[in-house]
Amino acid sequence: MNEGADRQGLAFGVGAYALWGLLPLYFRLLGPIDAGEIVAQRVLWSALLVAAIVVAARRGSQLRAAFANRRALANLIASAACIAINWLVYVWAVLHGEVLAASLAYFLNPLLNVLLGVVLLGERMNRTQGAAVALAGAGVALFAFGSSWIALGISLSLAISFALYGLIRKTVSVGALEGLMVETTLLAPVALGYLLFLSTKQPLAFDQGAGMAGLLVLAGAVTTAPLLLFSAAARRLRLATMGMLQFLAPSLQFVLAIAIFGETLTPVRMGCFALIWAGLAVYILGGRKPGRREAAPTRA
Repeated sequence: MNEGADRQGLAFGVGAYALWGLLPLYFRLLGPIDAGEIVAQRVLWSALLVAAIVVAARRGSQLRAAFANRRALANLIASAACIAINWLVYVWAVLHGEVLAASLAYFLNPLLNVLLGVVLLGERMNRTQGAAVALAGAGVALFAFGSSWIALGISLSLAISFALYGLIRKTVSVGALEGLMVETTLLAPVALGYLLFLSTKQPLAFDQGAGMAGLLVLAGAVTTAPLLLFSAAARRLRLATMGMLQFLAPSLQFVLAIAIFGETLTPVRMGCFALIWAGLAVYILGGRKPGRREAAPTRA
C-alpha cells in the first residue's frame, strides 16, 4: 500500500467514525418519531442521493457489473439486511435513551471480529486474543446482570450486525459507492412499503412541517456520508488500523450519553465498561508484539 493511499484511507476512517459518534445529536432532533419511519426515510433519500452520485461520477457501468455479479449480489443482499437491522436498532436506542448500550456495542466490535474469524473463517485464536475475548465476555455478563434485557439486546444486536456487515463488505468485490447503491436499491422497496403501511395507521412525520421534512431528507446525506467513508476506508487500511479508529465513535457516544443526554453510569455498568476496556487493552498490546504482521486489504 502506498503512503498516499494510507493517508487517504486514514482520513476516510477518521471522518466515518467521528460522524457516527456524533449521530445521536442528529437523531435526537427528530424527537418522538417512529424509528422505523426514520430508517425508511433514510433509505429512500439515501438511494436518491447515491444514485445522483453514481450518475455524476459516471459509475453506471460498474453498478451494472455489480448487479450482474451473482456472488457479489448475494453478499450485498446479506450486507443490506445487516445494516438495516443495525440502523433500526441504533435509531431506536438513541430515541429511547439507550446511547450507553449502543456505545458498548461498538467497543465490543473488535473483539467480536476475532470470534467471527474463528467461527466463520477458521482462524486460530491465540492466547492474547483469548484473554481479551474472555474479559469482554465477562463484561457482557456483568452488563446482563446489571441492565435490562432491552439494553443487552441493543448492545448484542448492534455489535453482531455491524461486525457481520464489515466482514461482508471487506470481502465483496464491489466498490464502496456501487455496493452502497446496490444495498439502498434492495432496501428501497421495503422502506417504501413500510411508509405506505404506516400512513394507513397514523400521519407521517414528513407532514409535520418544512422543518421536520427537511431533517428527514437530510438524514439520507447525514447517514450515507459515514457509510461511504467507512466502506472506502475498509478497503484501503489494515484491519488493525480500522480497529483502532473504531474506538472514536463509541467514545464520542459514551461522552454524549453521560454529558449531554444525562444517562446514568451505574457501578455495574462502569464495571462492565472497565472489563471491556481491559479486554481491548490486552488485544491492542498483544497485537503490537514484534513479528506480528497483517496483510493489507485489497484496494477498491
